[in-house]
Amino acid sequence: MDVKGVMKEIADKGIRAIDLRFMDMPGMWQHFTIPADQFSEGVFEEGLGFDGSSIRGWKSIHESDMIVIPDPASAFLDPFFAQPTLTLICDILDPVTKERYPRDPRNIALKAQNYLISTGIADTAFFGCEAEFFVFDDVRYDQTANSGYYFLDSVEGRWNSGKDEKPNLGYKPRYKEGYFPVPPTDSLHDLRGEMVRIMGEIGLVVEAHHHEVATAGQCEIDMRFNTLVNTADSLMKFKYVVKNTALRHGKTATFMPKPLFGDNGSGMHTHQSLWKDGQPLFPGSGYAGLSQMALYYIGGLLKHARSLAALIAPTTNSYKRLVPGFEAPVNLAYSRRNRSASIRIPLYTENPKAKRLEFRPPDPSCNPYLALAAQLMAGLDGILNRIDPGQPLDKDLYDLPPEELKNIPTMPGSLDEALREMEKDHVFLLKGDVFTEDFLQTWIDYKRHREVEEMALRPHPYEFGLYYDI
Repeated sequence: MDVKGVMKEIADKGIRAIDLRFMDMPGMWQHFTIPADQFSEGVFEEGLGFDGSSIRGWKSIHESDMIVIPDPASAFLDPFFAQPTLTLICDILDPVTKERYPRDPRNIALKAQNYLISTGIADTAFFGCEAEFFVFDDVRYDQTANSGYYFLDSVEGRWNSGKDEKPNLGYKPRYKEGYFPVPPTDSLHDLRGEMVRIMGEIGLVVEAHHHEVATAGQCEIDMRFNTLVNTADSLMKFKYVVKNTALRHGKTATFMPKPLFGDNGSGMHTHQSLWKDGQPLFPGSGYAGLSQMALYYIGGLLKHARSLAALIAPTTNSYKRLVPGFEAPVNLAYSRRNRSASIRIPLYTENPKAKRLEFRPPDPSCNPYLALAAQLMAGLDGILNRIDPGQPLDKDLYDLPPEELKNIPTMPGSLDEALREMEKDHVFLLKGDVFTEDFLQTWIDYKRHREVEEMALRPHPYEFGLYYDI
């Protein structure tokens, strides 16, 4: 949709309000709303001012004024507001320089797309993301000076198999066996169906949905691949629909990667490929039908994966998922079909247009604009520097003997370790001024002080079981 199309939509659909959305640094949508009669075509050129000082990771109080510029191509009718509302995703400008704000995550994704074109390697990067999530029926958590706890519950939870539910009808998915029985064991089919319907109404193309491996409401809805920025935009719409549809039904949805102990966590396996002049660049005569370019791209992802972790698995909770044994892709190797490797080459079809690689360490707690941009930058660095990915590993990496496993590098074991890796290895992110030193240092400082250190300060409930009687 262009500017004229947006204005026509506002008139034809009786739109009463315009909702303007943008991203904070950690990855949460922010918004403010104006009456439709206060919105004009001029906003697409001049923007609207707002206070950016309270947005996480942004300006300080003495330089708080910012400008939002709506992207007309992002427009969609909000499916949840009571008043007819048109939502627009916005880019952020500095009011003094009139330049795009370098800490705006969407701006970073746009710069990554432009950098790809400037290299001459390709003109399009396609991404397809499988964002898993949990749907619960109850969630409670708190942390005080003298207490700390969380409690989750789901009618599907296997731990409720003996509960008196007046009556308990059974059909609780066994741990690690939620992939993927039909109803009544899959109790969320209709809820996911409603999510898919709403996603279609706002322009998302969904290819499939199903229950995921874990008990207690783990789900997956697969969207069709798209270009980098469009995929990141779609992921934000996706999360918005999932959370609000669950809420309509008295349930709660979370993209937290590891909410349950002892069962699978939620990943965001990311399929990616490069194209030029309408032709795919990853099919070839190499391993698993890949081109040499695709293998170099894999080499870049593997070389920089430990640094990428700070952006693609950016929470302390991410590293409760990235442990061996739960289909968690901690080993930095590539393989066809093998889901125990961090990079998998799917072999579902011989169609060259479907040739792609799947990078498995990311999780849905990430800021998608940053995570996708960083993966592209790592892959391009691999191509530009002809980084050899080494030999593929077509074995179950979890069952390798210790003498073989010790030679395979792994993802970081904590967010703190990932941040240290980014401090050592980030030059590849600075090419084309896609990321800046200021942004990366702000990210590291924010994550270290607001998350790593805050977690380190607090006693964990399990520590009482370990140490109280010492």
